[in-house]
Amino acid sequence: MTAANPARTITVRDAAARLGVTPRTLKYYEELGIVVPVRSEGGYRLYEQADLDKLARALRMRSLGFSLTVVTAMLQQPVDAAPPDGGRPRLSNTSLKALRGTLSEQLGTLDARVAQVRRELKEAAALQAQLRRDLGYVERRLAGEPVEEALEQRRKERPAP
Repeated sequence: MTAANPARTITVRDAAARLGVTPRTLKYYEELGIVVPVRSEGGYRLYEQADLDKLARALRMRSLGFSLTVVTAMLQQPVDAAPPDGGRPRLSNTSLKALRGTLSEQLGTLDARVAQVRRELKEAAALQAQLRRDLGYVERRLAGEPVEEALEQRRKERPAP
């Protein structure tokens, strides 16, 4: 297969650089069926913007902890048949239902991850406040403030339980 419009495609090296991965990663994602790049006359892989978008989404999903199996299932949308009018192929109701189940499951996983990150941020903010109080105490002591006054100021800065 040759590229339909070479001006709108980029090489493996350029695609990898744009996405911040190695060319081998792109080849592996191709082997998984996540993308199917067009080929040049010489057989080189060429990536279109849609390929880059799909790869970027896959990489974001991986960074959020989704397995490659899940990423592949999410991004491979099996086409059942081309419509008789020559338009874009469409998914059957069976495929759409399967995709809905996968998307719902992954959305639940992502919702749980977001909740976990929010808890971690809350804990980090509490620790940050404590460290600021500690730093303030140390700075007051280094400035020559008596221990009792510095401790009293630190107690006043403590949040209410």
